[in-house]
Amino acid sequence: MPAELPTGAILRPIELPDAPALRETSLRNLDRFRRSSPRQPDSYWTPEGQRERVETAVRRNEAGEALCLAIARADAVLGLVILSTIVRGPFCNTSLGYWIDAAEEGRGITSAAVAATCTIAERDLGLHRIDASTLPDNRASQRVLTKNGFELYGRPRDYIYLDDAWQEAVLFQRILHDRPPPAGSA
Repeated sequence: MPAELPTGAILRPIELPDAPALRETSLRNLDRFRRSSPRQPDSYWTPEGQRERVETAVRRNEAGEALCLAIARADAVLGLVILSTIVRGPFCNTSLGYWIDAAEEGRGITSAAVAATCTIAERDLGLHRIDASTLPDNRASQRVLTKNGFELYGRPRDYIYLDDAWQEAVLFQRILHDRPPPAGSA
């Protein structure tokens, strides 16, 4: 499943040995996360907290509940792409989230990682639809989505609680195919 990305990066399922490198990159980008991610307890950022984060992601990957992919180069984790809350049956839907180290922005890595993830969602997971949300001022993320065939479909106010306040969001979706769900899917 690994996919080659620009600048020698690869996209692959997250693994338990990724925890220290993920922690290092996450801490380096902590100020960015405070604005765009739910607040986490201090213990989340410890080596043990990051190990638990990766263990949970690996378990969810194995159970087919989610797909957490590392954007990696050598021993470094540059970011993550996550298909969370994979729903089968008549919905065949998931939500997309992603981030990359600020030092890697503007190199096409994130767009390529989202493109590869959409291929995996359709080809390997048989999903019909992916949704994603951004904050209104996150133009870079909106460009990644539109470049990958996502269309804007809503702009709800008070959508998510971030940075100590309810925030408006810009909602996107991509329809991957129009095939019916697999027979007998739950």
